[in-house]
Amino acid sequence: MSGYLDLTQFRDLTIASQAIVDRVEAQHPGWILRQATFHSDRFDSRLRKRYAVPFTAPVPPTVQGWLCAVMTPLVLLKAGMAAEDEIFAAAERLANTAEEQLKEAADAEKGLFDLPLRADTAASGIVHGAPLSYSEASPYVWRDHQRETGREEDANR
Repeated sequence: MSGYLDLTQFRDLTIASQAIVDRVEAQHPGWILRQATFHSDRFDSRLRKRYAVPFTAPVPPTVQGWLCAVMTPLVLLKAGMAAEDEIFAAAERLANTAEEQLKEAADAEKGLFDLPLRADTAASGIVHGAPLSYSEASPYVWRDHQRETGREEDANR
């Protein structure tokens, strides 16, 4: 698997400058794509219980955005940017938000993102509430049932 982002897509989506991305790619050829593959696989392992992963083309833009947000701080650190830098702090906030949204999407009960579901589940990734029980029986059927089973003394109380 090559990941959900290629180098060009990462350059277009990241808040890091193209110069930083190009410098990291020049100094460490293929490192960004290996990170994309690693984190794409990590996303798949988190989303597998609910969604049809790995996602096929076209990959949902939401997933690509999460991947870019998670990778950007790593690329900035690899480029030598200090953790105290304003851009790094912004990238780290975006990465934390992406991780939280990924957790929300993976929630088996309340998946809040409409991503392609697995074939053995419902048609939409968003689950709507519904009644949890239903019965056609009247509230007095239990007395008839007790009478039929010979426990009339219980039914006559």
